[in-house]
Parts: sequence; structure tokens; C-alpha cells
Amino acid sequence: MDKEIDTRGLNCPLPILKAKKALADMQSGQLLKVVSTDPGSVRDFQAFARQTGNELVEQQSEGQDFVHVLRRR
Repeated sequence: MDKEIDTRGLNCPLPILKAKKALADMQSGQLLKVVSTDPGSVRDFQAFARQTGNELVEQQSEGQDFVHVLRRR
């Protein structure tokens, strides 16, 4: 992982906005890990990846957390 952001306790659209801001500061090909507690974030990050061209490498749930890994386009 090149960068990790914790968006636990935040609801849509804040996890996406924080991820977008983090990705803007990253180089192409770098990986961003986003940890969220919002169940809607699973669907949101799938749509975000489709719309922005960033690759959604992985999604998993760990207890109360939803973990999303994006590769910067």
C-alpha cells in the first residue's frame, strides 16, 4: 500500500471525497487503501472506479469495517 485513509464513522459521500483527494496526490499505479464503516461504500466505490477509470483492486469486509483498495490510473 502506498497510502491509507481511515474514513470510519463517515457516511456517503465523504469516504469517496476523501479517496478522490488522496488519489489526486498520488502517482499512476500507486495503491490507496480506504477503510470505511459505511455499508453503502461498497457500491459507492464500485461506481467511483467505473466513473474515474481508477482500478478497484480489492474489496472486503473485516468485522464492522469495509476495506477498499484502489489503483491510481
